[in-house]
Amino acid sequence: MRYNSSIYTVSQLCHETRLLLEGTFLTLAIEGEISNMSRPASGHIYFTLKDDKAQVQCAMFRSQVRKIGFKPDNGARILLKARVSLYEARGNFQLIGEQMEPAGEGLLRQQFEALKRKLSLAGLYDDTLKQPLPELPKQIGVITSPSGAAVHDIITVLNSRFPALPVLIYPIAVQGDNAKHEVVAAIELANKRQDCDVLILARGGGSLEDLWAFNEEIVAQAIHQSAIPIVSAIGHEVDFSIADFVADFRAATPSAAAELVSPDQQQWLSHFNYLAKQLSSQLNDELTGKNRQLEQLQHRLKQAHPGAQLHMHAQRLDDIQTRLLQTPKQHVQRQQLNLSKLSARLLNNNPNQRINALQKRLTSSQQNLSLPLQRRLQQARIRFTDCNKGLETLSPLATLSRGYSIVKHEQDGSIVNSTKQLNLGDKITLQLTDGQLKTRVEEINETV
Repeated sequence: MRYNSSIYTVSQLCHETRLLLEGTFLTLAIEGEISNMSRPASGHIYFTLKDDKAQVQCAMFRSQVRKIGFKPDNGARILLKARVSLYEARGNFQLIGEQMEPAGEGLLRQQFEALKRKLSLAGLYDDTLKQPLPELPKQIGVITSPSGAAVHDIITVLNSRFPALPVLIYPIAVQGDNAKHEVVAAIELANKRQDCDVLILARGGGSLEDLWAFNEEIVAQAIHQSAIPIVSAIGHEVDFSIADFVADFRAATPSAAAELVSPDQQQWLSHFNYLAKQLSSQLNDELTGKNRQLEQLQHRLKQAHPGAQLHMHAQRLDDIQTRLLQTPKQHVQRQQLNLSKLSARLLNNNPNQRINALQKRLTSSQQNLSLPLQRRLQQARIRFTDCNKGLETLSPLATLSRGYSIVKHEQDGSIVNSTKQLNLGDKITLQLTDGQLKTRVEEINETV
């Protein structure tokens, strides 16, 4: 066999193929599903990236793996930034991964969780910031698609619960690139016009991607800044959006939101009937009280009639005239009577009589006081003499004067009254009538 070109070795072919691939394909982004994931002890990862028609081998080295913000696994759909290469040792075409992130709904879920944490740390979910719903709203604003099922469900519930309650629709697109801006504009318009005192932000169910307009940060900020309370009703009961966390209330469905913001007509009618009865009862009580008050005023008016007042004043005038005529005579009589009483009191209180009586009492008191004192003084002298004699008899000095002495231990000063308290050589003190003697025991003789 003859060849017009050079003959390659296997290694040469693989090497030049690798250089050709790496020189032709620069860093690219590729999306696919992970399978055959392998994690050796080296920290590198090896996997297959596939779609429904083809697959390619991939490798990602430890230094790049550390930068991944999630744990990739079989079945995960990813977006991989990689270089095209060839593993020369086996001649395998492969991709060398440089960056990896979740793709499709996985990426959206990661973005959702990141924004959820961010807004939570910023305090947008704080219960103290939630506004209460009005008990009886004057008008309800509904921010939703005008052609969707959500607006139909809301209007149906409102008509059944309180048909007289007006509803204002703020039409928006509920998905797509411009939906988030329309939601923000509707909330700002409602706050500017102040036509409604509660808003329902609603749309029907869908995938995470379909509901994504309600997971945007600008929508969350608009809900947070709204002065009108907002009820969020996005998707089905199992769906949760960022708007649900920031809103003042979250309803499981649009129908539940309509029920939450609207009063029950039957309950209000019952309440109105109750208030009407109370008002009627209070009016009757008030009317009865006013009639009673009118009767009292009429009676007081009769009493205050000028004719009645004139008769009363005429009678008082007659009484005063009679008193004026009697007053001088009665006054003289009273003064004479007072003068007689004062004269009698003056005689009874003559100072000379009181002085004589007091002098007699003083003389008698002096006599009565002198005799007992003299008797008590004589008794005290006798008792003093007797006590003095007794003390002299019992005094130890009297005993000492008769030739006796008191023996004490020199060491502790205790009195010795028995030979058993002493030992030969003990130092003792003898107390005499005119002083003390110190001596030592030389001999002890006990009395038999």
